[in-house]
Amino acid sequence: MIRSLRWKGAAFTLPFQLGFLFLFLLPIGYAVYQSLYRDQQSGLGLGGSTEKFSGLDNYQQGLTDSAFMGSVLRVTLFACVQIPLMLLISLMLALLLDVLSSKVAGRFRIMLLVPYMIPGVVAAIVWLNLYSPDVGPLTPLGKVFGLDLNFFAPSMVWPSIGNLLTWHGIGYNMIIIYSALQGVPRDLFEAARLDGASELRVALSIKIPYVRGALVLTGMLSIIQMLQIFNEPALFRNVTPQTVSDSFTPIMIIYNQAFNAGNYHYAATLSVLLALILGLASFLFYRITSKETD
Repeated sequence: MIRSLRWKGAAFTLPFQLGFLFLFLLPIGYAVYQSLYRDQQSGLGLGGSTEKFSGLDNYQQGLTDSAFMGSVLRVTLFACVQIPLMLLISLMLALLLDVLSSKVAGRFRIMLLVPYMIPGVVAAIVWLNLYSPDVGPLTPLGKVFGLDLNFFAPSMVWPSIGNLLTWHGIGYNMIIIYSALQGVPRDLFEAARLDGASELRVALSIKIPYVRGALVLTGMLSIIQMLQIFNEPALFRNVTPQTVSDSFTPIMIIYNQAFNAGNYHYAATLSVLLALILGLASFLFYRITSKETD
């Protein structure tokens, strides 16, 4: 009887297991398989090409590819600035909502979550129009205050993209942090206030330590998302190709190798390398943050 119930319970997970198998495990395995081969031209290249087993040669090429490794470093440095800033804003918004009544907090929570509901491509197009010196309001507004703003200049591209990503992501991160705040015992707040603690002291000493797990989770999700950034730079490239190159981010290089150069084996290799880099970055982040929470 118990075994029958277990099998019935496991059957409910079958759709997820099949989806995970066909949409994740098999594509990953196929990418690893493709990365071990390369196309070899026959004769002068007029006889077509054949697949040849190359072992780890593609990985050696990828690790010494200055364009790919430079894009990884570029995005990593950007993430080191953008992710803490976005999480700080999300944390502050969650703390502000926590001191409001549940009815008022619910209204503001929906308003702050609206940007996240907008598809990333649509959000990027909206902000590109806002940044535009021809049709956008931000450049004329800057001139009112004596500022000559060019959001597509080389020095402003990353801040422009970072502002877009922050606007789009703070609602989602805020919801996770706010949900964690709701699990904090309210008795702790009342006891701290009776002892004379200010709201700032309550937030720093009680609330933030309790939501550290949520901050770690949102940090890991942000790292994974940031190193895979593609839509925003690709759309910026359509507007300012002289500033945003086709090797601006790792995913843009992988896309060009696969669909423009037709080098699927090398694109698969770079995809596997990027997945390993993402896994390593997430592991290091988790280890560092978990030590801080011990």
